[in-house]
Amino acid sequence: MNLVWIILGMSLVTMLPRWLSVWVLGRWKLPPRVRLWLNSIPYAALGALIFPGILSVEPGAPAVGLVGGLVAGGLAYFRLPILVVITGAVLAVMGMKGLI
Repeated sequence: MNLVWIILGMSLVTMLPRWLSVWVLGRWKLPPRVRLWLNSIPYAALGALIFPGILSVEPGAPAVGLVGGLVAGGLAYFRLPILVVITGAVLAVMGMKGLI
């Protein structure tokens, strides 16, 4: 039973700041520049999470991951389906690994 209380407590501690921020920010009219800045944060966070992983695809050979990332970025730029982007990046990395 202690485990249930621990899980409930952790979920409350996690959700409380989220609910409070939505409740507080929902009452204010933010300036357009602030809204634009807040909307761009998820993209910046995603980039900060993805880029280190790209560089560590092949230990000692960061070019392998960079090629895969560039292929994925190029295919995504043309708004191709996500499966095409992923497949293209995987094939590019496999091709680069075959060259090493």
